[in-house]
Amino acid sequence: MAITAAEVKKLRDATGAGMMDAKKALTEADGDFDKAVEILRVSGAAKAAKRADRDASNGLVANAGGALIQLAAETDFVAKNAEFMDLAQQIAQAADAAKADGVEAVNALTLGDKTVADAVHELAVKIGEKLELSNAAYLDGQTAVYLHRRASDLPPQVGVMVAGEAGDTEVLRGVALQVASMRPQYVSRDEVPSDVVENERRIAEAKSREEGKPEAALPKIVEGRLNGFFKEVCLVDQQSITDDKKSVGQQLDAAGAKVTRFVRFEAAGA
Repeated sequence: MAITAAEVKKLRDATGAGMMDAKKALTEADGDFDKAVEILRVSGAAKAAKRADRDASNGLVANAGGALIQLAAETDFVAKNAEFMDLAQQIAQAADAAKADGVEAVNALTLGDKTVADAVHELAVKIGEKLELSNAAYLDGQTAVYLHRRASDLPPQVGVMVAGEAGDTEVLRGVALQVASMRPQYVSRDEVPSDVVENERRIAEAKSREEGKPEAALPKIVEGRLNGFFKEVCLVDQQSITDDKKSVGQQLDAAGAKVTRFVRFEAAGA
């Protein structure tokens, strides 16, 4: 039977399918709209499964209250799609309301009559890219957030949330900027796993021996290099980006503040 342009448009508007896919589905369904929708959903799900091994390194970060999430996509074209941005914000709000911490916990939350995981999957089918909730965290207590845009026409793609105690929230916001810029992995040295420390110690010692350093001086040299490692990966040991004569820890002490936890999410971008 002949399929009209109006019927194709109606199906495209309802499903987000491409023109040729919509026309093919209507033809296969003999013009039955509901059956055509079902055909597109089935074929879309199959395509989504084939996309599972593709790289969703783009996307955005979104925040609501104490929640920070990263919704991943394959391209920045999708990252700035209105439906994609709206879904990310809905997920962040749901995570904040439930105080859900972690991807598994947030994926299990409900948005209306479906789970977050199902909502992400449905939008992936509609858009035609691999989409996934790649990071999610909820931080209790006093927090500060920094969201960074790489370009004015893109949503935030770097997000940092810092939790702690400070009389002035701007202190924690300054720390969030530090985390965004310098990428620490831990708040302080006691958080660094002992096996990581021992591995760094072994590397420092092997490197010092290879350089022919005096045996008697090795312990001091190794400790110095280990301290250098801590200054790279530990937030409070890092040189402050706002005052190169002080560490972040010294600035926090001077302000009577402390940081208990932070998270940093980043969409790699194109």
